[in-house]
Amino acid sequence: MNYELNNIPERTEKPRQFGSTMAMDKGLSLREVEDFIEVSGPYVDIVKLGWATSFVTPNLKEKLKLYSDANIPVYFGGTLFEAFIIRNQFDDYRRVLDKYNLPFCEVSDGSIELDHDKKCEYITKLSDQVTVLSEVGSKDAEKIIPPYKWINLMQSELDAGAWKVIGEARESGNVGLFRSSGEVRSGLVEEILTKIPFEKIIWEAPQKAQQVWFIKLLGSNVNLGNIAPNEVIPLETIRLGLRGDTFNHFLETAE
Repeated sequence: MNYELNNIPERTEKPRQFGSTMAMDKGLSLREVEDFIEVSGPYVDIVKLGWATSFVTPNLKEKLKLYSDANIPVYFGGTLFEAFIIRNQFDDYRRVLDKYNLPFCEVSDGSIELDHDKKCEYITKLSDQVTVLSEVGSKDAEKIIPPYKWINLMQSELDAGAWKVIGEARESGNVGLFRSSGEVRSGLVEEILTKIPFEKIIWEAPQKAQQVWFIKLLGSNVNLGNIAPNEVIPLETIRLGLRGDTFNHFLETAE
């Protein structure tokens, strides 16, 4: 930090097991990645190349090298996994992970119908190859999953070998964990937390109000995902109680 302030919440240090920020790259240029790393690199734990953007991204290997050189792991969005699965190309997907030397992958079923036992089988197989993040929740705003099912799905995917589970929200933050207005389904989140340890969940929270809600509920070291590159620094100030939204929250905690 550039100077000293008292009563700043203690943050976990990289490489973090929790308190992580997952940023979403939806098509940054190489120059934009360089700028992003220069400014926000210390606060980014992992980068997702959103949905299947890696399929059409120019200079993909060069982009991955920039992140790798900055010790920021990258993975391809879960929709790409689904695109391979629905075309019966699982082995091809595994070869893609090897080709680009990816340390992580995301297993999801937000856009396809996938038997859950089969999804867990994919998680188990892939966990022998890479570190697996599995996503729970649908991209269909009309599909409401009851809390007990969220819990069962999350636990079984962790048991299958997922390192962490991701709570679905899309890049817009208006499905899954959230209502169409972006409001958090607070009862759902609180019920999930009665069974699943908070450090094992990455909550997709692209909107500031959502980030504030989770930080007030779970503290500075909650795992948050789908953060826009230009929102990483603002998020870190929210985590530290240095933005109006959480300014008094951590002062009160310190008293």
